[in-house]
Amino acid sequence: MTRLRSAQTAALCALLSIAGVLHAQDDALPLPLDDVRLFTEALDRIRMSYVEEIDDRTLLENAIRGMLANLDPHSAFVDGRDFDSLQETTTGEFGGLGIEVGQENGYILVIAPIDDTPADRAGLRSGDLIVAIDNQPVRDMLPEDAASLMRGEPGTEVTLTISRDGLEPFDVEITREVIAVSSVRSRLLEPGYAYARIPIFQLNTGKDFQAEVAGLLEEDPELKGLVLDLRNNPGGVLQASVDVVDAFIDSGRVVYTQGRLREAATEYFANAETVAPDLPVVVLINGGSASAAEIVAGALQDHSRAVVMGTRSFGKGSVQSVLPLDGDRAIKLTTSLYYTPDGRSIQAQGIEPDIVVEEAFITRRSRNVAQFAEADLPGSLENENGADGNIAPLVSAAEVLTADYPLNEALNLLKGLNTLRSR
Repeated sequence: MTRLRSAQTAALCALLSIAGVLHAQDDALPLPLDDVRLFTEALDRIRMSYVEEIDDRTLLENAIRGMLANLDPHSAFVDGRDFDSLQETTTGEFGGLGIEVGQENGYILVIAPIDDTPADRAGLRSGDLIVAIDNQPVRDMLPEDAASLMRGEPGTEVTLTISRDGLEPFDVEITREVIAVSSVRSRLLEPGYAYARIPIFQLNTGKDFQAEVAGLLEEDPELKGLVLDLRNNPGGVLQASVDVVDAFIDSGRVVYTQGRLREAATEYFANAETVAPDLPVVVLINGGSASAAEIVAGALQDHSRAVVMGTRSFGKGSVQSVLPLDGDRAIKLTTSLYYTPDGRSIQAQGIEPDIVVEEAFITRRSRNVAQFAEADLPGSLENENGADGNIAPLVSAAEVLTADYPLNEALNLLKGLNTLRSR
């Protein structure tokens, strides 16, 4: 009887702990004691009658997991083992496949594979559903539990069963690696036009990005435009996204959050130190752009500081807070929502691009040998301005013209904007 009462007391304490968080500033909502008694009664029945003996700690942790799992896809129970993995994507190095996952229709949803990781090289796409891991069905499995199954020693293999629109489910065998994610990559596409890619927002991404842009401006002082690629960026550190926006604007609000508690309401503003206040920018997004990536796209869009191009983003506009329960356990709880500077909620809506450009591949058509221009004809008159009739076009990076249609369109848009400005 003493042990039974201790279990009831533990269950009540767990509920009081969570209820205290939820109702810390809402005295009008008392804890429903009748429902708590129902919970403890169910706990006792399970302990006494289940076919196998289960310890009290496991039952209570499962109860907390169940409460959080039915709130939204991002609230979760975090035990000591998960504390380390919670920090991994913010530091930039971790083990596994390099994939950001969520939940959809009871299955594990691929939000985005991270660039140049095993998941990316295996061909996983944003929007894929993982229906099994090593032949273990994942129906109604929590995303963090699925992520735990996909982690393992570098060099070991895991088989994912993938469901993709228009195809029968298929297996993909992937070898785990230590994932070291580069914060920012950049290069010149051609003279005057640059490209920067942010695959995920880490602690130092904002500073790294500003340094990359400063380096591009030093490499080409006549830089006329930048393509900022946030496709398949699953998000990450909020402050890093604010710092990226701050590279292009020198004042105004970048993002704000609102929730039930006073401390959940925060605002982030740009400062006057701006690396590229006048550089034309095109931001590329797609269905794999989420959270912090959507904050950047939405803020630059609201400030009329960039043209957003691509397809609608993922729509992850909620903020999670880690709330300790005891020394080695906590709950990751959705406590507020993101809003763009103009007050648009990102949640379940995403960012609509200014110009819709679907993913596609393009190729150049070969010149028809029967086609000639005036300059090709024998004895044609020279141009009076002294220009050579056989002018060679600027040569872009090969992948821009043949493998990445949205990037090609972004480059063309920047050229068009600069043509208008020069006139």
